Amino acid sequence: MKLITTSVIKLSATSLGNLGHQALTKIADKTLNFEKSVKKYQDPTALHQMRVGMRRLRTAVASFSSFLDLPSSVNDQNIGKIARTLGKLRDLDVLKEILERDYEPYLSSRQQSSLQRAFSAISQERESVCLSVQKIFKSELYKSFKQDLLEWLKNPMYNPLAQLQIQQAVPELLLPQISRFLLHPGWIIGMETLDPGGITSIKWTPEELEKNLQIQGEILHDLRKNAKRVRYQIDLFDDLYQQSFTQQLGQIKQVQEILGNLQDSMVLNKWLLDIFKSEGESSLTEIMTLLSTNCYQLWQQWQTLQMEFLKTETRKNLYLTVLHLE
Repeated sequence: MKLITTSVIKLSATSLGNLGHQALTKIADKTLNFEKSVKKYQDPTALHQMRVGMRRLRTAVASFSSFLDLPSSVNDQNIGKIARTLGKLRDLDVLKEILERDYEPYLSSRQQSSLQRAFSAISQERESVCLSVQKIFKSELYKSFKQDLLEWLKNPMYNPLAQLQIQQAVPELLLPQISRFLLHPGWIIGMETLDPGGITSIKWTPEELEKNLQIQGEILHDLRKNAKRVRYQIDLFDDLYQQSFTQQLGQIKQVQEILGNLQDSMVLNKWLLDIFKSEGESSLTEIMTLLSTNCYQLWQQWQTLQMEFLKTETRKNLYLTVLHLE
């Protein structure tokens, strides 16, 4: 297929190619600006923002891949590897924040003292992961990705479909990801009846919930990742829909946050048991009780949101919003 470049054809302001170039420029500028701070380990917020930026960039590259002739180094696999490396470091920071904010203040002095062992383990692991972050920044993979992306943003090249106007294709770009999101198997976990006229959920006890999450937790975690991708993709086109997506984006963000908190609880549970396995669970009695209580409360919040997304009206409204481009 012969490529069409900006030197051959001038794309209109409302073309998909132009929109893709603008989106990648905006995300790349914001994301790469955090690199120096992340390298110095000085700002946890910078690490979080760069990780999110890489995820958004990954979504943008996937969304516009049919329209942009990007360098081979600017691909899903490379961006994913960079994001995962940053993510490992960010996950440790989040783990520490959760322990300090949600659990340590509510423990007895004795168990607060025991918790210092967990904080020490986080610090040791963080040192090791920091080396991995430094390594990725020094790698040829990252250097090529960054250099090639910046050069492409200055002199973009497009595939023929880049000439398509926004109104001709944006709904088709959004609908496949939204369909994957709404048809994800995570929606039926814990559901008893799926009839639109009588959707009901199973009333698990805290013990039953823990067992089921051990078995099916990864499916729910994958649903959360799907929710995140839908949010990021809608954000690419949000200005085109004005305020139409406001309610749906709020609900999708809730899916991401509640399932994210559930995942954090499961990870924290397993991580603490590994840290204190030589001493048995007696050192963790209070924090495990808190974890179980918080997890059960999150599950009840999730069931309300889950039933909302299983309603025919909710699903139909999301599809109709996509189709009604301003």
